[in-house]
Amino acid sequence: MLTEALSVKPVYVGKNRFDYLVEVSSEEVLRGLKPDFALLKKLPARGVIVTSKAASTYDFVSRFFAPAAGIDEDPVTGSAHCCLGPFWGKRLDKKRFTAYQASERGGVVKVELKDGRVRLSGQAVTVVRGEIAF
Repeated sequence: MLTEALSVKPVYVGKNRFDYLVEVSSEEVLRGLKPDFALLKKLPARGVIVTSKAASTYDFVSRFFAPAAGIDEDPVTGSAHCCLGPFWGKRLDKKRFTAYQASERGGVVKVELKDGRVRLSGQAVTVVRGEIAF
């Protein structure tokens, strides 16, 4: 159902606690995806991370689909990059990456593997500001 929903032949398919991870053959394939969100919604996962090595100045590119969580495509997804850092670290034998999430809005994410952690940085947009009182 996963490959049918994405209409793509994957290079790799894996799953972590929350999401499927699908590697596709190229950035062009990734950018051209037009997922069947109704089928993706039926998968036993929060979402689907799709990634490929970048053809551009980035190390890798990705998209994140989570219709079961009410988000067909997330613009930029920190949790996905926490999974993608170690995935690409093994493949590219690197500890620092510049990644691009190729959603309609898109966004650059700096990813660093350090001390058993994945550190993310980049630009963010504040959408809510609040205060919690205890």
